Amino acid sequence: MFVCGMILKKSDGVDLNAFYPVRPECNDDARKTRFKVKPGKTLSARKWHAAFSENGHLDIAKVLRRIQWGGVHPSIRGVVWEFLLGCFDPNSTFDERNQLRQQRREQYGLWKAECQKIVPLIGSGRVITSPINNDNDQQLNADKDCNGAVSTSSLDPSTSHEGLVQNTNKKKLTNWKLILPQIGLDVVRTDRALAFYESEINQAKLWDVLAVYAWVDSDIGYVQGMNDICSPMVILLEHEADAFWCFERTMRRLRENFRCTTSSIGVQSQLGTLSTIIKTLDPQLHQHLEDLDGGEYLFAFRMLMVLFRREFSFVDALYLWELIWAMEYNPNIFSMYKEDRTVAETALKVDEKLLIKQCGKFEKEKILDETTGKLDAKKACKAALKIQKKYLNKTKQS
Repeated sequence: MFVCGMILKKSDGVDLNAFYPVRPECNDDARKTRFKVKPGKTLSARKWHAAFSENGHLDIAKVLRRIQWGGVHPSIRGVVWEFLLGCFDPNSTFDERNQLRQQRREQYGLWKAECQKIVPLIGSGRVITSPINNDNDQQLNADKDCNGAVSTSSLDPSTSHEGLVQNTNKKKLTNWKLILPQIGLDVVRTDRALAFYESEINQAKLWDVLAVYAWVDSDIGYVQGMNDICSPMVILLEHEADAFWCFERTMRRLRENFRCTTSSIGVQSQLGTLSTIIKTLDPQLHQHLEDLDGGEYLFAFRMLMVLFRREFSFVDALYLWELIWAMEYNPNIFSMYKEDRTVAETALKVDEKLLIKQCGKFEKEKILDETTGKLDAKKACKAALKIQKKYLNKTKQS
C-alpha cells in the first residue's frame, strides 16, 4: 500500500513545467494552469502503448475514452494528436505508418526546397520581419508587382516539385513574399513566455512551417492567428515535417475560420450561431449585449478563430483542444482527408453519425465549447455540455 501510494503521489505530481518550461522572467505573469495529470484517467504512455496490437492497429475507442476522462500525458501528446487529427489511420500497421510518414517528409522537403529557391532565408534558422524587395531592389507592392490570376497548389503528397513550379505565377509569388514578414512579426510574438522560443532556431522552425503552408495553400495563405494554432505542433513534434502535417490537418478543420473577404469574416457563421444560442438560453443577456452594440458578438471573434488559445494557459488550451477532438472524433477522418479538400469538408455519410457518437460521443456541429470564456478548461467543457443539453431541449420544445 505504501509503495502504491508513493507511485500515485509521484504520478499525480507531474511537473508540467518540465515539458513546457516558462522563462524565469515571465513566471509572475504566466497564467495559472489547472490541468493536472490524473492517474487512472489521463492517457498515460503505458496505456497508449498497450492500445496497439502486435502489428500496430490502434484501439482508438479505448484511447478516446481515456482522453475524454483526463486528457493526454504531455510525454505522448504529439504522437496522440497525429491520430486525433487524422494524420494516420488507427487501422494501419506500424510499417504502413512509417512509410506514409517518410513519404510526407519527402513531400514537405520538396515544397520547402521550392520556397528556398525563391527566398533563401527559409530553412536558414532565421526569421524575416522586414519587407522583401523585388528584382529592382524596391519594396514589393501588391498593386505594382502582382499580375495574373492566382493559382492554388494542391496539398496532395502526389503533387510533384515540377508541377508546383509550373503552377506558380507572379501574383501568387508576390502575395506570398508580401506575407512572409507578417508571419515573422507574428512568430517572434508567439508564446514568448515559453523557454522553447528563446531559441531563434525554434522560432525559425515555426516560421518555416507557416511559410511553406502559405505557399502550398495560397487560397488561404496566412492570416494572423494561424501562428497560435501552429505553435503547439512545432513544440510537440520534433521533426519539422511532422509538425507541418499535423498543422495542415488542423487547418482542414479551421481553414474557413481564416477566410476573410471585404464583405465577410471567416468565423461569421459561428458568431451567428453563438448569437442564436445566447438569445435562446438567455434572452436578457442577449438584449443587454444588443443595447451595448455587442449583438453581433464580435467580442468572441478571437476566441472562436484560434480556439481559445489566448484565453487559457498554454497547457489548458492543449487539454481543451484534445478533449474537443476526442469528443467529435470521426473514425473515417483519415479516409475523408485522402479525398479532395472540398469533399472532405462537406461529405458525411449517414452511418458515420452513428460512428461518431460511438467513438467521439458528439457531432462536431453540436459542440458548444465556444459559449464560455472561462480560464478553467475542464469547467468550461462541462459547462458547455450542460448548455448543449439545455439548448437542445429548448429547441425541441419550440
